[in-house]
Amino acid sequence: MRWKGRRQSSNVEDRQGRGGVRLPGGFGRMGGRGRPTIRRAGGGGIGFIIIIVILSFVFGINPLELLSGGGGQISPNPGTRQTQSSPQVSSEMRDFVATVLAETEDTWNAIFTEGGQSYREPTLVLFSGSVQSACGFASAASGPFYCPGDQKVYIDLAFYDQLKRRFQAPGDFAQAYVLAHEVGHHVQNLIGVLPKFNQMRRTAGKSEANAMSVRVELQADCFAGIWANKTARKGLLEEGDIDEALNAAKQIGDDTIQKRTQGYVVPDAFNHGTSEQRRRWFGRGFETGRLDACDTFTPNQV
Repeated sequence: MRWKGRRQSSNVEDRQGRGGVRLPGGFGRMGGRGRPTIRRAGGGGIGFIIIIVILSFVFGINPLELLSGGGGQISPNPGTRQTQSSPQVSSEMRDFVATVLAETEDTWNAIFTEGGQSYREPTLVLFSGSVQSACGFASAASGPFYCPGDQKVYIDLAFYDQLKRRFQAPGDFAQAYVLAHEVGHHVQNLIGVLPKFNQMRRTAGKSEANAMSVRVELQADCFAGIWANKTARKGLLEEGDIDEALNAAKQIGDDTIQKRTQGYVVPDAFNHGTSEQRRRWFGRGFETGRLDACDTFTPNQV
């Protein structure tokens, strides 16, 4: 990705090296203690997607039950403790994520403006080890996540080393995809998707919540694909960039992760989507560049 020398976002909060309590397990598995109060953002949002959600999903299900209050984190193996990350992260990596965040701001500001809406930009929080958010405490073991309670994306940049070495997903565009996916959850919050599902949480069983969680995650992948489409139109992509993103989507699919960590697959436990689904929905967003192509909620779409 051709990112050097481009605008960097000012919406970056660096909390690296502040220490904090090392928490066991993954943020997305805290259960009732970790549930935040999710507030509606954006004052309306892009209406046609909200209509799709309301009309297409007559069976109210809330995926956020599994996401500990709207995290949407990429958590390759939430039951495994990671090695404590170093607070010393290169300035180049900080510059990179700040630049990618700026590119997502440009993309979503333009899309929201076209829809007659105003885009509220999220804040990116860089941390090391553990962090306090409006959704509760999180450890680096839970992976990157989005918290709708404070409208912030959280990431321990050491995750990118895990992505490269442990999950065989190298490349700067694989890293950019991860960040764009989390920003996709922010977009879902602004247009009313996450608040709607949070309201439905009380009536959702575990299997229903898993199924809905998959649809939420795949839409965030599709939104990341839209960002990649707009970035490509700027001439910022290099040869192999999209392959890097598609490979990352494959490596963090539920089936691939389960095979890697336990040796077998349990489809009822999927909550992010299979490798094929994640690749396909990112690809759909990239190929079309359109929000209406990211309807993961209509029956038989996923």
